[in-house]
Amino acid sequence: MSAELDISLLVWALTVAFVVVLLAVDLVVAAMRPHHVGFGEAAAWSVFYVLVAIGFGVWFTLHYGSGPGTEYFVGYLVEKSLSVDNLFVFVIIMATFAVPDEHQHKVLTFGIVLALIMRAIFIALGATLLSLFSFVFLLFGLLLIYTAVQLFRHRDEDPDIEDNVVVKTSRRVLPVTEDYVEGDLTTRTRGKRMVTPLFLVLVAIGTIDLLFALDSIPAVFGITAQPYVVFAANAFALLGLRALFFLVQGLLDRLVYLSTGLSLILAFIGLKLILQWAHEDIDDRVPEIPTLLSLAVIAVVLVAVTVASLIRTRRDPSVKAHAGSLRARRASAGQADRKRRVADRER
Repeated sequence: MSAELDISLLVWALTVAFVVVLLAVDLVVAAMRPHHVGFGEAAAWSVFYVLVAIGFGVWFTLHYGSGPGTEYFVGYLVEKSLSVDNLFVFVIIMATFAVPDEHQHKVLTFGIVLALIMRAIFIALGATLLSLFSFVFLLFGLLLIYTAVQLFRHRDEDPDIEDNVVVKTSRRVLPVTEDYVEGDLTTRTRGKRMVTPLFLVLVAIGTIDLLFALDSIPAVFGITAQPYVVFAANAFALLGLRALFFLVQGLLDRLVYLSTGLSLILAFIGLKLILQWAHEDIDDRVPEIPTLLSLAVIAVVLVAVTVASLIRTRRDPSVKAHAGSLRARRASAGQADRKRRVADRER
């Protein structure tokens, strides 16, 4: 990893301000003009955000050198690939709560804001821990490898949104309206203040964002220990998430091997972190994995799983992709009963 960068407070402030301005534009568009986002609009916004991320990377490389610049681009690629898995879960949430098309734009923008806030907190915490205790590299590495193993084991499952403890508690303690009430979070019905289903959607997305932050922040710290680079890679990857959702939501079902690919990437970065810790704390003869090699491995894995997924779904269109889960999904009573009846018939 490159030496500690000297990022001035002015550069930090300008970067954060730039991200906030882009988020504000997204939020205003979502709030002022709720509408169904078509393919053309989604493609234009997606290209815009990718160009913004690349432009930032070019500027950053010219000012701070090729080493930090490479770390930014690798970190951005890692966060972008993990954000696609985010999209799977967003699709599941939208379907679970039957969110109308005209409100999905607003939900996604709020979700991105929540994700950025949570990631900023974890970045500050992670950077502080890494500066104080080098063994945090080992802990992050083990966490990523555990996550990779769990994701691979449950790669053909989806997270159970209805089983989310925060969502279940919200349903139990809060009065919820039947409809979305023109996209408001709360409304007054017969003199009683109630929340709308949109509030529950944001609760679900917020808790999912928290879980993703627990994985994505250690993953990008496996590429760089620079807090500024970690923040920038996360911010620019997340900024394009809203447009990417509308662009690829019809294609997500075809990425049947994405969870497998992400589990391989997380395991690789986890190994990289453990070797980094061993190199610094045990013996400097322990090899480290160079950033360029990380870029090559991640790129190859993403290309391979995408091509393999498209070939598989072309041969068998009935196969559908899943977001993957970190734990087995509990079957409902009805599902368990159906499984028992099928087993009885087979015997």
